[in-house]
Amino acid sequence: MTPMRLSLRAGEKIYVNGAVLRVTHKTSLEIMNDATFLLGQHVLQVDDAATPLRQLYFIAQTMLMDPIHAPGCRLIFDESFAMLSNTVADPEICHGLEQVRRLMDGGRILDAMKTIRALWKVEDRILASAPARPDAA
Repeated sequence: MTPMRLSLRAGEKIYVNGAVLRVTHKTSLEIMNDATFLLGQHVLQVDDAATPLRQLYFIAQTMLMDPIHAPGCRLIFDESFAMLSNTVADPEICHGLEQVRRLMDGGRILDAMKTIRALWKVEDRILASAPARPDAA
């Protein structure tokens, strides 16, 4: 494996194999072997997981950040994925979800998250064009 070089700003967080690391000064790291990591800038906060694809991303993110609970999160991911797959009609999202399934089945969670993130703009466009729902007062 070719080492991966990461440059981090002071105060930036990185999640490596379930551990949260925060650097105090601007620094560079080289990851010399296979490791699962997620940069802080790609971490979705729970309050921002307000759409179906963002919720799916959040579940996958939790699998990376909390490997001990990953099997239980995978069950939740699979349930959410099935519900989303059965309700989405947009061909671009359907194609992306097929890719996500293959990546997740291959254990490539980070790549699946990248694919989900790329679909957010399509989801946003669909949601923006949807008719307003009446309030359930």
